[in-house]
Amino acid sequence: MEDGRLVVLLTGANGFVGQNLTPVLKRNGMIVRQAVRKPSPDATSIMIGTIGPHTNWAEALAGIDAVVHLAARVHHPREEHAADVYQSINTDGTLHLARCAAEAGVSHFVYLSTVLANGSSTDGRPPFRENDVLTPRGVYGVSKAAAEAGLQAMVEYTSMNFTVIRPPLIYGAGALGNFKRLATAVNKGIPLPFGCIQNRRAFLSVANLASFIVHRLTHQHGKFDIFLVADEEQISTPEFVRRIGKGLGKKSRIVPFPLFALNALFRISGRSEAYNSVAASLEIDMSKALKTGWRPPLSLDEGIRNALADPTSRTQSTRSP
Repeated sequence: MEDGRLVVLLTGANGFVGQNLTPVLKRNGMIVRQAVRKPSPDATSIMIGTIGPHTNWAEALAGIDAVVHLAARVHHPREEHAADVYQSINTDGTLHLARCAAEAGVSHFVYLSTVLANGSSTDGRPPFRENDVLTPRGVYGVSKAAAEAGLQAMVEYTSMNFTVIRPPLIYGAGALGNFKRLATAVNKGIPLPFGCIQNRRAFLSVANLASFIVHRLTHQHGKFDIFLVADEEQISTPEFVRRIGKGLGKKSRIVPFPLFALNALFRISGRSEAYNSVAASLEIDMSKALKTGWRPPLSLDEGIRNALADPTSRTQSTRSP
């Protein structure tokens, strides 16, 4: 603690989630130290270089109360063969940081994992839960699940507490990936071939994720807790596109397209794994997170409006309840 304020080390501070989380932590009275890979003019930043099993964390962890570990090697379809890269950063790098944090006297380690540790689809099965037998998909999901297992093993020989968060697709201001592609297509009036999809998927506003992280940092927590976190409303892919159109003030153009043809289209384009992220269901059971007393401060529609709005006009409902 510094002047009675929690001191938090944030990795991945320059990424999409980190840029949205940093001001929320500060608004909730925390002191944020940012671990960055490259030199930064920010006086609160400490350059640590590439995260891996040999990163020197000594300076960054001095005087830290809690670590929020966001940094990771994210999914790159063209690098599915490079399992060693994901292993080095997402698994070995995470466990090395956690060990260093425990040795430095850090009390709480918050790890941003992924729902892909559970699997890629809930078609034909109940929503994912924290205690499911994990069936991770892809080298990214496998590397994250392995890191979770390693963190849980540390409970036996450290006094540090752990929170693992498994989010679905995170959207918000500055989001890349699927959300940006969908918003761009809707904004340009491009027809989307999703009319035959009848699924249900979980989504997570970055503001709601930030709120949950603050809640975990400021409330009593267990020795090792895993949480599936999402917006309260879970909807189909075409409905999500319609909500984006509503947020943009434009009519989305969704056309019927047979699922077998859509699947073939993804395979031809070299993105066969992406078919699941569009057409399959991915529902989560949020009951464990809600039992902590936390509630998502933003509805799905509010989260989408925030993601699409001018930065100066976004809702600031990001204090922990």
